[in-house]
Amino acid sequence: MEKGEGGGGASVPTWLSGAFGWGPRKVRELRTFFSEVRAELKKVTWPARTEVYTTTVVVIITTIFFGFYLYAVDILFSRALTLILK
Repeated sequence: MEKGEGGGGASVPTWLSGAFGWGPRKVRELRTFFSEVRAELKKVTWPARTEVYTTTVVVIITTIFFGFYLYAVDILFSRALTLILK
């Protein structure tokens, strides 16, 4: 008698039932995950459109400013290094 067989001739071995039980178990876990995600997203306080707009503008302006700043610092260091190595 194999492990997992109880005495009835039609029972499935444990290793085989575990293999077939994987799919439905994963579907249940996925369904639970998405229902929990939906519940958490209902608790989120979303920002207003104007707040998103203003913070986006601030990020773009800051990025442009630091881009030019780092470009200028790079030019200065390049010229200083060129003068030192001449």
